Amino acid sequence: MDEAFVSWHGVEGDRRWAFVRDGLTSSSFPWLTIRERPELRHFRTWFTDPGRPDDSPTTVRTPEGEELDVADERLAERIGPGVRVIRQNRGIPDIAPLSLMTTTTIGGLSGLVGTQLDSRRFRPNLVIEPVGDEPYPEDGWVGSVLRIGELRMRVDQRDKRCVMINIDPDTDERDAAVLRTVAQSRDACAGVYGTTVTPGRVATGDAVVLEAGTA
Repeated sequence: MDEAFVSWHGVEGDRRWAFVRDGLTSSSFPWLTIRERPELRHFRTWFTDPGRPDDSPTTVRTPEGEELDVADERLAERIGPGVRVIRQNRGIPDIAPLSLMTTTTIGGLSGLVGTQLDSRRFRPNLVIEPVGDEPYPEDGWVGSVLRIGELRMRVDQRDKRCVMINIDPDTDERDAAVLRTVAQSRDACAGVYGTTVTPGRVATGDAVVLEAGTA
């Protein structure tokens, strides 16, 4: 997205809907994701009213080209038997409402793996192009606040990765070398998690300012 509004609960419209796997509603992680169904990458979503994503109806286009409201029972049935959809106004993040990576980190990991990695593989909300050549600079931002456009974001912790990063965002092919390399060289961490300190709009090209030691 070229721009977005970040609220207390993360990017507006992000992870507000989730599909729950049959028989796992009491699990700590009942969500159906591309980890279980890589083909879910081929479903496309958009907001009828992009100016109000948290309140807008959400439309999903299936790989066959059928367009359905995200809450339509036919969509859940198309995804799998016993699957149902839920809405969470505060979002359904893994750890924290915001995730961030730098282009330097993506480039460094690409060099270690031996192939160019796409940022989409890591699914960050924000991709930052840092000044300087320090490797993995966001690791040093933990405990500080970043000002990005109107947003102020506290960097809370490093982002511990799972097998999701093995999945190619274009081909759905899995490459175990990606997570293995991150685990061996980076303690399985790549990028950082954060929370909103001051809500606001962010856009491509915004300056990023490190407010060290503030809250």
